[in-house]
Amino acid sequence: MSVSEATAAAPLVVADGLVKRFRLGRGEELTALDDVSLEIRRGETFGLVGESGSGKSTVSRALLALLPLDGGSVRFDGVDVHALGRGDLRALRRRMQMVFQDPFAALNRRQSVAQIVAAPLEAHGVGDRASRAQRVAEVLDLVGLGESYRERRPREMSGGQCQRVAIARALALDPDFVVLDESVSALDVSIQAQILNLLNELQQRLGLTYLFISHDLAVVRYMASTVAVMQRGSIVERGTREQLFRAAEHDYTRQLMQAIPAVDPAAERARRRAARTAAAAGAQ
Repeated sequence: MSVSEATAAAPLVVADGLVKRFRLGRGEELTALDDVSLEIRRGETFGLVGESGSGKSTVSRALLALLPLDGGSVRFDGVDVHALGRGDLRALRRRMQMVFQDPFAALNRRQSVAQIVAAPLEAHGVGDRASRAQRVAEVLDLVGLGESYRERRPREMSGGQCQRVAIARALALDPDFVVLDESVSALDVSIQAQILNLLNELQQRLGLTYLFISHDLAVVRYMASTVAVMQRGSIVERGTREQLFRAAEHDYTRQLMQAIPAVDPAAERARRRAARTAAAAGAQ
């Protein structure tokens, strides 16, 4: 195996035994993560599913070193991210980005689309004004937003368009790894399908690695090649998409499947039809 082949085969993100506790006062603690381990391969979409409060978002913040750990480690491309100093961590974060659930809340309403997308470039001191403007145009084109959107404000756009802006902002620094935290749950089904198709296209084109977090098993099934199920701060089951959806072993996984109507085969077929229709319709 060549060096390049070995690099491609190695996981991009490795979390080992993550523990995170939050103090609640009066000596009480909440264990948000309890010995969580996972590996995310380069170029794959790793789905993390579970009910609200199961610890999914805490995992994402731990992977990006946005909160300190009480135990365990996170390695990104072989580097222990929680052991880095502030300057080195800042540099590494150019390769790790996040897209949040609510596009309206995640965007600065006072800024234009061009300003929003340029913000990470400015924060990291990338290029001059002309090169930043060129990069903004490039990533807006990647997400299907043309020149006419550059000076718009979030209030002038739909939820789907705002989420495209959020994705463009995440791509501005040319990351390797993108965390998608409930990134389509605030959108209606037809717009969800467009955004999911866009994310798949971007992954193919740019070689991105995704952590896809959702409570919606049907969406996870559509997107992820590997899936882990979280309950009360622990991963209770994991496997390939085919393994998990054909023969779930854990009671909690089966309960999730039974509780969410979207996993119904007819609904899944409807979602796929909507995705095909949306792909032909263009940006909304």
